[in-house]
Amino acid sequence: MGAKSFIVRGKGNADSFCSCSHGAGRKISRSEAKRTFSLKDHREAVAGVECRVDEHLIDETPMAYKDIDAVIAAQSDLIEVVH
Repeated sequence: MGAKSFIVRGKGNADSFCSCSHGAGRKISRSEAKRTFSLKDHREAVAGVECRVDEHLIDETPMAYKDIDAVIAAQSDLIEVVH
């Protein structure tokens, strides 16, 4: 959310049932994000990103998610980054 996107190709690793993460994954829960971050925090975090910004989406703020580069790196045995 608000970071970047990857196009990946699965390597067909049977140990992971030929699966991989479909996103970065949450670092904190939705309710914790709503308690922790303000609408101002969220607005600043998504500055320059085309998205809806309102109090109903604070739980989707980029700070609530893991670092996508670390998640991609952790799956190097599962995926090949295409783009």
